[in-house]
Amino acid sequence: MDTKIGSVDSANSAMCTDVCSLPTNGAVSLVQNSALPFNSAEATLGRHLARRLVQVGVSDVFSVPGDFNLTLLDHLIAEPGLNLIGCCNELNAGYAADGYARARGVGACVVTFTVGGLSVLNAIAGAYSENLPVICIVGGPNSNDYGTNRILHHTIGLPDFTQEHRCFQTVTCYQAVVNNLEDAHELIDTAISTALKESKPVYISVSCNLPAIPHPTFSREPVPFMLSPKVSNKMGLEAAVEAAAEFLNKAVKPVMVGGPKLRVAKACGAFVELADACGYALAVMPSAKGLVPEHHPHFIGTYWGAVSTAFCAEIVESADAYLFAGPIFNDYSSVGYSLLLKKEKAIIVQPDRVTIANGPAFGCVLMKDFFVALAKRLKRNMTAYENYHRIYVPEGHPLKSEPKEPLRVNVLFQHIQKMLSSETAVIAETGDSWFNCQKLKLPPACGYEFQMQYGSIGWSVGATLGYAQAVPEKRVIACIGDGSFQVTAQDVSTMIRCGQKTIIFLINNGGYTIEVEIHDGPYNVIKNWNYTALVDAIHNGEGNCYTTKVRCEEDLVEAIETATGDKKDCLCFIEVIVHKDDTSKELLEWGSRVSAANSRPPNPQ
Repeated sequence: MDTKIGSVDSANSAMCTDVCSLPTNGAVSLVQNSALPFNSAEATLGRHLARRLVQVGVSDVFSVPGDFNLTLLDHLIAEPGLNLIGCCNELNAGYAADGYARARGVGACVVTFTVGGLSVLNAIAGAYSENLPVICIVGGPNSNDYGTNRILHHTIGLPDFTQEHRCFQTVTCYQAVVNNLEDAHELIDTAISTALKESKPVYISVSCNLPAIPHPTFSREPVPFMLSPKVSNKMGLEAAVEAAAEFLNKAVKPVMVGGPKLRVAKACGAFVELADACGYALAVMPSAKGLVPEHHPHFIGTYWGAVSTAFCAEIVESADAYLFAGPIFNDYSSVGYSLLLKKEKAIIVQPDRVTIANGPAFGCVLMKDFFVALAKRLKRNMTAYENYHRIYVPEGHPLKSEPKEPLRVNVLFQHIQKMLSSETAVIAETGDSWFNCQKLKLPPACGYEFQMQYGSIGWSVGATLGYAQAVPEKRVIACIGDGSFQVTAQDVSTMIRCGQKTIIFLINNGGYTIEVEIHDGPYNVIKNWNYTALVDAIHNGEGNCYTTKVRCEEDLVEAIETATGDKKDCLCFIEVIVHKDDTSKELLEWGSRVSAANSRPPNPQ
């Protein structure tokens, strides 16, 4: 799951894409040397942008055509190393680029001006929250229209073309408006390199009349990016390691907890090496599942406060020192701000900063460098893991189903667990799938993704499309609730058109179950669809697709056997019909605590 632009550094190297090398001068090259033939007669802006995308590791671009981007799309299609994938709507194109970036390290989408840009904006905001480098390209107005008093279509009826640009300013780390060929080369290169350096989305608007025009700045093959790596302040690093080692070495039962920013810090490997060296009990926050190998000998599970995996919270919260690597403590990850942690016991390591308890903070210290140096200074201490090992009781199994008994969700996930291998990846949609998928035990090299910080329902459909396109050698298993599926269902069509072999478990329980557990009301009940019939209609006899409904365990076993046997090369859509109140116990606990946090009365004025 930990994919980086750079030399492979991952807890799960099979899921990494190495799209750079370390040159002799010590700078990091963030692209492969392109061996594609280059025709100087094609020295256009559109082809330059296309070649840059290929160089940084993008081989698929997710798009929705519109009159302002059509010429640009022609030039992207003409690039031999680039595959243009048309999506049903811009939101899904953005979600697909998000999923693609999780697997490849960078993703891209192309939409049209304003009507497309504002549609994709929600997906770009999600990518920003998850620290994903997504290159969002928009076909913009004719360059001659800038600075005039003209009113254009696809706008809100004002002679001001900056509305879309202003909207993207808060959800991207760089914005380039390309309406002049003289600086187009610089703007495009700066945008793409900034996305890679900052691991955040960028926005590139290209005037619709420019992609096909040759210009001297595009007259040769683009020189590969050479981006100098970030380095730690040496004195700050030494001071941080000294303070952290002193703090941890005097603790009796310290623990380590991995957080989601391990990915952006490219420090998963260093974190695991630190765990190997020190012997501490090793846990992950829910949004870091998949970043740390769960077969590690000291792994104790997911730390999620009151809804942690069994015995994990007891060990973490009773520790006298805890090292959190790249955490995000929001209301969801803290279960309504109910974690039993004390700041004076914590070392918080962010991608470029280390904070020791209530005391000193050290800036300009890179997480990876810190872990490598700290591993040499810590005394081995297995007390917390030994305590865990003593109190641990293996989990029970769901009650055996009676013949033709209505299917229970815990039985469903018992069977999904058996499907996992190094050749699979799990995508968990926002909702009860968060909690059920957290309990899955990931084999080595099994991918895992979900969107916890932003939590946009419907994200998983587009993300599944993008992720599966990025790693065709893996079979994606997506767990999606019926309410979420109704938001973005259309792009199952694109999965079929691309020949993907994903298995989608559509969990039909008649509504927005996660919201029911936070605050119930009639608005959480949705119109039931005939989901398999819908996918059959989308399939329409073109491509490979298998659909079935399951109502009991016998049906489920048969469906999984078919999906992994005769239909292993098809997109498999399995609608699982369960009771509306069949939820995980973790969702019940989490929902009540988040509800309490949302319901706090205003502070006295």
